[in-house]
This record gives sequence, structure tokens and C-alpha cells, in this order.
Amino acid sequence: MPQREAKSDLASSGGARGGQMALDAAQASPTPAIAATARIVARLKHLPGPLLPVLHEVQHELGCIPAEAVQTIAEALNLSRAEVHGVITFYPHFRSEPAARHTLEVCRAEACQAMGGDHLAAHAQATLGCGFHASSADGNFTLEPVYCLGLCAQSPAVMIDGHPHARVTADKLDRLLTRTLEAKP
Repeated sequence: MPQREAKSDLASSGGARGGQMALDAAQASPTPAIAATARIVARLKHLPGPLLPVLHEVQHELGCIPAEAVQTIAEALNLSRAEVHGVITFYPHFRSEPAARHTLEVCRAEACQAMGGDHLAAHAQATLGCGFHASSADGNFTLEPVYCLGLCAQSPAVMIDGHPHARVTADKLDRLLTRTLEAKP
């Protein structure tokens, strides 16, 4: 019986599944989001359980996790796109669209709700003209729910651009939003 010679092609080399070949190709991509994602993955892929650190870093650098980044991450970490997408959609912190200039997070935990958090959340939505996980039409604020800012004894609480504020009323929220827009970047 004649022996057959093994052939090396994309499907048998691991390139079809991802790995280093996919990462090298992504780093050379002319698409900035893909190249940036590949650079981040290359730096963090050796961590134990690298998916969450990669997703956090991609969102930090790009402002969101764009669809084209999902494919790059999946290939480089030998995961399916569904696995990566599942993690992105499971955690409310991750977003697939860029946030507005400022981020307003309204605490939705029980202590804040007991102290008027529902009214504050409704006021924030009416003031910004958008619901949670959305941005105001003027592009100034993205509104996000957050589940505990650790200010339970001083509730209700919000966080604007990473700065917490306690004992927030509708009037205080309006002042905070105005002050945020007036501040120099």
C-alpha cells in the first residue's frame, strides 16, 4: 500500500481554529480595531483565564467591544465567537457600541431603591431622554444601571465618570449633570 504524504494547509495547521497564525494575521490588519485587539490579546493571552482581562482592556482602549474584535478574540484564544459574545452580553459592564462623552451610573440595588432610587432612575431617564444601556441624543451621557456603589448608608447613589455621589435627589442630579457638562475635559 502506498504511503500518503501529509499536507499542511490552513485547516490542519490550527489557523482555521485560530491560535498564533490568526493572531499574527490580525496584528497586521489594516482595520485599527482588529490590530488593537490583536495587540491586546498578544499581551494578555498567557494569563490564566485571559478572556475577561482581554475584554476589559479592549473596551478601555476602544471605548467598546466592536463586532470585529469578537472574531479576533475568539480566534486568538481558541474560543468560539458564541462563547466570547456570551460573556460580553452576560456582563452589563461590556458594550458593543461606544459610550457617550460621560457615563452616568444609577445604583439599582435594594438599599438605594428603598431610599428613592426608583424615582431617581426615572428622573435620570426622563432628563437624558433614554433608557438604561443607551445614550442621550446629544451624545453627552450614557445611562447605565449599577448594582451597588457601596454607599448604602447614604443612598440613593450615582456615579458620574467614575466619581461616586451620595444622597442624590432629582435636583442634586440635575446640578451634577450640569456641572459635568461645564467642566473642562
